[in-house]
Amino acid sequence: MRLIDENGVQVGIVPLRDALQFAKDRGLDLIEVAPTATPPVCRVMDYGKYRYEQGKREREAQKKQRMGEIKGIRMRPGTDEHDFQFKVRNAIKFLKQGHKVKVTVIFRSREFTHPEFARESLDRMAEIVKGEGVGTVERPAQMEGRTMTMILAPVAESARK
Repeated sequence: MRLIDENGVQVGIVPLRDALQFAKDRGLDLIEVAPTATPPVCRVMDYGKYRYEQGKREREAQKKQRMGEIKGIRMRPGTDEHDFQFKVRNAIKFLKQGHKVKVTVIFRSREFTHPEFARESLDRMAEIVKGEGVGTVERPAQMEGRTMTMILAPVAESARK
């Protein structure tokens, strides 16, 4: 097998028994890196340290990754002005935290005959959010059965400044 030492230098092609002894003398592990190569390639390293550093890199990558959670806000077409402003403040708070916001207007009974009221309130919310500079409309208002939904996405940090 081809042997690579702990510094990445090729030792050469050695028998398995000699490779194991080489690793044991240094107090390290013998890891098979490329079993399908001819001859197979093995490396001498501290496997525990390698696994620890690999886990550390994965945790760092996971920290940098943003899980785009979708927060929901529900309203009715006749939602009062104060309640509407409260929901807008919540939407702005969610967008500043980096979450997407799904705004849903739910129609009951005969409210369904006037979807323009819901569209008007969703458009007004989109304008307020855009005016604050924290979000944009990812998906405009659409009817889905007895609900009308719109999705707002946060603006990137660089664009906000």
